[in-house]
Amino acid sequence: MNVSDAAYDTVHQHPGGSVALAPRMGMSDATLRGKVNPNTDRNLLSLQEADSLMGKTGDFRILHALAATHGFVAQRVDAPASGTMICALLAASAAKGDLAEVISAAMADGQISPNDADQITRACAQVMAAIVQVSQHAEAAAARGGA
Repeated sequence: MNVSDAAYDTVHQHPGGSVALAPRMGMSDATLRGKVNPNTDRNLLSLQEADSLMGKTGDFRILHALAATHGFVAQRVDAPASGTMICALLAASAAKGDLAEVISAAMADGQISPNDADQITRACAQVMAAIVQVSQHAEAAAARGGA
């Protein structure tokens, strides 16, 4: 997903859409709709407005789209709210298995299509997110002084 589509979806898929969000953003709903319209290059969403939009909605797809555009994956660094390091490790192993399955299916016809590449990218992001969870559990355990 590109940044323009992410901004559009953030606004239009939020409960109440632009009508609910615009007053919280200090603008009219027509202005907000115009700023996130991917079919125009006038009156675009500023970086500050995108930051505010993510903060107000809790929807970070703009951040993820921007990171992906430049070859990065964004991952929260909060300490895990629950679970254990072993459970996180098992989840990471499962994600690696899912990645292997996606790659196997993509290579079955001997070609990698754009859709295949997108699925592989998403599966890789899931593996990376799961691995980060393992490290977050390790950091939390170290901070507690235990396992």
